[in-house]
Amino acid sequence: MSTQSSYATERAGRPGSAPPMTGWIGVVVFGGIMLFLLGLFHLIQGLVALADDRFYRARAEALALNISYQAWGWLHVVLGVAAIAAATGIFLGMLWARVLGVVIALLSAFSSMLFVASYPLWSIILIGMDVLVIYALVAHGRDVRE
Repeated sequence: MSTQSSYATERAGRPGSAPPMTGWIGVVVFGGIMLFLLGLFHLIQGLVALADDRFYRARAEALALNISYQAWGWLHVVLGVAAIAAATGIFLGMLWARVLGVVIALLSAFSSMLFVASYPLWSIILIGMDVLVIYALVAHGRDVRE
């Protein structure tokens, strides 16, 4: 039997259990849902870059970081898979998943800034989602469990 537990299974009052649940836990779950969606969006963006590099507005040479769309595609696919894995861990209440979720959201925002010349509106939407994820996991992550 695993010694790890999640915030969903812990009850206040037992020795070593989590603090009483607050309403802010919903914000963390929202952050997990947004991170999951962010991962799906990165997967889609990566698969499109791998399948058809003519889909994007700018040529690869015009991007802030001069690498091919194949490389961008693989970067987005890896980021998407990592985001989905972190979101799953957040739903299970794991601390490592919240930390990884913040790191992934920071990397996602940075890669979206570099990718903005190719697909401006999509990149701006992803940056906005990254900000929401970072806020939810950093500002209220402590309310989940200590």
